[in-house]
Amino acid sequence: MEWGQKLMEGSLPLVLASTSRYRAALLARLQLACECAAPGVQETHLAGEPPATRAARLAEEKGKAVAARMPARWVLGGDQVCALGSRILDKPETLPNARRQLCALSGQRAVFHTAICLRHAASNRALHAMDHTFVQFRTLSAAEIDRYLAAEDVLDCAGSFKCEGLGISLFEAIETADPTALVGLPLIATRRLLAAAGIAVP
Repeated sequence: MEWGQKLMEGSLPLVLASTSRYRAALLARLQLACECAAPGVQETHLAGEPPATRAARLAEEKGKAVAARMPARWVLGGDQVCALGSRILDKPETLPNARRQLCALSGQRAVFHTAICLRHAASNRALHAMDHTFVQFRTLSAAEIDRYLAAEDVLDCAGSFKCEGLGISLFEAIETADPTALVGLPLIATRRLLAAAGIAVP
């Protein structure tokens, strides 16, 4: 069954609380029948909130928002926060912001906190997981940054790159337990939570 067909089915057990095409494509790798639902949650930052705490809070809020509308379904919410020291790098949304982010990341080590929450409102069950991926960036020249931004659309990507695309050329190294986490959904942890919920993969 193709992913597009899966999204159109109305009685599937799993719902992805996201409109992110990146998370949808990752979840499709597990060959699960699933549909997507917009959580309608503002990705706000609370004063003094650590980056990992923010990722976990937003993943839970997204899952909870959709689960309230679909209480009989398992709902998977996720969120990723890019941190450079104590600074959070959100989705750049504009080219100048993307350029500033990559300039800041040049030669630095950033951490991507990727949280997921699998929730079933009817049974009041919630399962959580968190991945921490460390990325060491090369020292990037202004010309390299400009060439990269001209080649790849990254305005909706935290950190202003796509590691699954040309963005891999910006790195010296990646330290991770799950290479899919950096794209936006840690599939190893996702499979573990699904198994705990009784949803078999494969």
